[in-house]
Amino acid sequence: MHPTDHADLRARVGKALAAFLTDQRALLRGIDPALADVADAIDDFVLGGGKRLRPAFAYWGYRAAGGVDDDAVVAAVAALELVQASALMHDDLIDGSDTRRGEPAVHRRFATRHAGSGWQGGADAFGAAAAVLLGDLCLVWSDQLLHTSGLDGTAIARARPVFDLMRTEVTIGQYLDVHTQVTGDTSLRRASTVARYKSAKYTVERPLLLGAAIAGAPAAISAGLSDYGLPLGEAFQLRDDVLGVFGDPATTGKPAGDDLREGKRTYLVAAAFDAADRTRADALRAGLGDPDLSGDEVTRLRDIIVDTGALARTERRIDDLTTTALAALDALPIDPGAAAVLRDLASAATRRTF
Repeated sequence: MHPTDHADLRARVGKALAAFLTDQRALLRGIDPALADVADAIDDFVLGGGKRLRPAFAYWGYRAAGGVDDDAVVAAVAALELVQASALMHDDLIDGSDTRRGEPAVHRRFATRHAGSGWQGGADAFGAAAAVLLGDLCLVWSDQLLHTSGLDGTAIARARPVFDLMRTEVTIGQYLDVHTQVTGDTSLRRASTVARYKSAKYTVERPLLLGAAIAGAPAAISAGLSDYGLPLGEAFQLRDDVLGVFGDPATTGKPAGDDLREGKRTYLVAAAFDAADRTRADALRAGLGDPDLSGDEVTRLRDIIVDTGALARTERRIDDLTTTALAALDALPIDPGAAAVLRDLASAATRRTF
């Protein structure tokens, strides 16, 4: 059983999202029939895929802190999927990605809609505008779902600061990511900072702390969950970085070597620069960020990353961070059932292939 299936969680999160989006569809269609395209795109994006890891970490953070199963809690943590949808829609636009989970990215979907309908103006500009606005709408709706989840006001008040800080961190992490690309910073320090704020905190630590806050966890439990969640979140992002360069498109849903074409200055790439001789560093620098890289050129850059030992170094870092996270989990005085699921989630986050 996949750890996100424990307590029927994946299905229950999907059900909460579907009910919420059904209400939003009725609202949109009541405003203007043209908004059916918006409702369709968000439904397809939010309900059509995703690992549901963030709601899973939040729910089991809640259970680890002594919370009992509650549909209102499931609905509250489902709000994290709307934050994730917002981040991905914007990320795909920023990176110029054509696909997401094997389907057209939102900006490409709306550009195609424009071109196929013979509308005025530029199709790409319309697609970009739509992706920005749909991403913003998902972020607004994440607030609404949290507040209408059925949690009592006291629990929402405890959760609110964590939810707000998480959304601030992922947004500034995204800015640091694009800033790092344009400045060409290849340092390990900057790569680690970007990984921490763009993904590590937002994927594992903050969801755990959101669940703990809903449960009213004592400070010691929240601190222990943070000690588990932060290194695990960084390990998750490093695995994502490896898949962005070496992943199989059939399972990742993204073109091979997409992160290289986008010029991402990840820990993996920073480790390659750190160990490369001048010839290899120049070749890596010349190819990184070239959207027209051929398959052979992607292979050449991959070979440099392997030959410099950067891939092996990143894999060791993933293992070390995961070991640190699990040691912190083992030290926590929490329900053994919740601890077992959190251990399984650690494996799912760091040993995945997509």
